[in-house]
Amino acid sequence: MTETPQAGAGRARGFSTHAIHTGQDVDEVFGAVVPPLHFSTTYAPDGIGNLRRGYDYGRAGNPTRTALQEQLAALEGGAHAFSFGSGLAAEDAVIRGLLRPGQRIVMGNDAYGGSYRLISRIHGDWGIANTPLDLNDHDRVAAELAHDDATLLWVETPSNPLMTVVDIKALAEIAHAHGALLLVDNTFASPYLQQPLSLGADVVVHSTTKYLGGHSDVVGGAVVLSDDALAEKIAFQQFAVGAVSGPLDAYLTTRGIKTLGVRMDRHSSNAMAIARHFEGHSAIERVLYPGLESHPGHELAATQMRDFGGMVSLQLAGGEPAARKVAEGTELFILAESLGGVESLMNYPHEMTHASVRGTELAVPENLLRLSVGIEDVEDLIEDLEKALGGL
Repeated sequence: MTETPQAGAGRARGFSTHAIHTGQDVDEVFGAVVPPLHFSTTYAPDGIGNLRRGYDYGRAGNPTRTALQEQLAALEGGAHAFSFGSGLAAEDAVIRGLLRPGQRIVMGNDAYGGSYRLISRIHGDWGIANTPLDLNDHDRVAAELAHDDATLLWVETPSNPLMTVVDIKALAEIAHAHGALLLVDNTFASPYLQQPLSLGADVVVHSTTKYLGGHSDVVGGAVVLSDDALAEKIAFQQFAVGAVSGPLDAYLTTRGIKTLGVRMDRHSSNAMAIARHFEGHSAIERVLYPGLESHPGHELAATQMRDFGGMVSLQLAGGEPAARKVAEGTELFILAESLGGVESLMNYPHEMTHASVRGTELAVPENLLRLSVGIEDVEDLIEDLEKALGGL
């Protein structure tokens, strides 16, 4: 087996080196630089009870999935990672593994609609309560976590789609002071831009469908953590419930991760250029992007993120009619759900990704558009948006 060269004495490998090499040892049999894709659902042991390298059945383990999990753990600076069939499957495993009926999740009041639906409408029926609130109100967060039933603090930063930034380190300290765990959904930032475990988080979740996969061609999710006891609980959920990623999904995610660093640099620079260009535009009421000095979380984001990411939200001065018209009036920005692919996407959350929270305190403004800024030439993206806004 050919080993990846080690970093110099006392120096850890860099992010992109891990993204390209961790879990990707050269194939022992043929010397293939890209490890083979393992489709087999079952594995022959060397006699009863003597597994070959620990594999016996595809739900329990698959070499391609193992390689992805090693990548994910390295990128987030965690000791353990688990790959699932979707981001919501990953979140479901955390809730099932770490909470019990009668306990409560404290979460942001602008969380992703799918997460809130899972927590309130699926687990709510099984006795898991939730309290949405402003996570920048630390006194309120502490007051809620002071109750014995509040055992998990659920954070998104930046949030989807309002781009709220919250202080991971401070929230970790508050959670731990009250015996609660801190979970961070790191999907918007990706591990390249933000590493919550290093800031005190206990659990990180991802929709790997987004920036980690990066090409809008694979659905997946991940849980990353360092605590061995918590990891055992997630591992049992992965095995016993079986919502695992398939080998092809794992392979595609691994392939996407190898270019994550360079992609996130371009996503971020393009998003910043768009945010700066349209801030103050006559047709736009407000640009929501942490990279702008006008964003209330700008200074905090600058301290806990490498860069500000590829997500920009716009609130249209013309209200819902204007938002709908622009959403349907672009060429390069494709009207579609999801985010994080190399192509730019336009989303109208009120009736698309966040329709499930309409009528609740998590409802998204009707004049808001969410942009997933791709890696195209930014001048073309700006022109595309200008033409759509010019039609108002």
